[in-house]
Amino acid sequence: MKKILLLVSILLLAACNKNTESANQTNVDSTKIVDSINAVRAKYNDSIKALNNKNRFPDMSGEHKLTYSSQGSDQMSGKVTFTKTGRDEYDVKGNAEKGSNFIRINGNAKRVSEKHFTFAGEIQQSIKMNNNGKVYTRQGKQTFAAKGDYFRLQDMVNDAGFVDYIDIH
Repeated sequence: MKKILLLVSILLLAACNKNTESANQTNVDSTKIVDSINAVRAKYNDSIKALNNKNRFPDMSGEHKLTYSSQGSDQMSGKVTFTKTGRDEYDVKGNAEKGSNFIRINGNAKRVSEKHFTFAGEIQQSIKMNNNGKVYTRQGKQTFAAKGDYFRLQDMVNDAGFVDYIDIH
C-alpha cells in the first residue's frame, strides 16, 4: 500500500511538471504571435501615414521670390522660404528690402487648390510713401491666388488706402 501511494504521488508530481512546461511553451508562442501581429500593424500604419502626408497639389517647398510693388513706389524683391510641415502645409518666412522700405512675412500656409493657398500669420510692411514709413501689419488669415506663374495677396489695400501688390513667384 505504501508503495502504491508512493508510486501515485510520483506520477502526480511528474504530471504537474509536464503541464507547467507546456504552459510556459504556450506563453512563449503567444508572445511571438503578438509581436508579429504588432510588426504587421506598424508597417500598415506607416504606409497610411505616408499616404496621408502626400501632397494633393504641387509641392511649394523651397525658396521663392517675394516681390512688392505699389503705384508710385519702387519695386522691392527678396526671398521667402516654404518649409513643408504636413500635407500641403508649410511654414513660411521671408522678406524684401530696398533702402528703408521693407516687407516681412512670417506664418503658415496651406495649399487649398491648384490656384490658391491660405496664409495665417503676419505680413509687416513699411513703405516711406505710405504714412511716412509707419509699419502696417496684416494679421490673421489671408488668401494668395495664382496669377499666371505667381501667387498674389488678395487683401491688396493697405492702411493708407494704397493698393499693394505682394507676390510670391
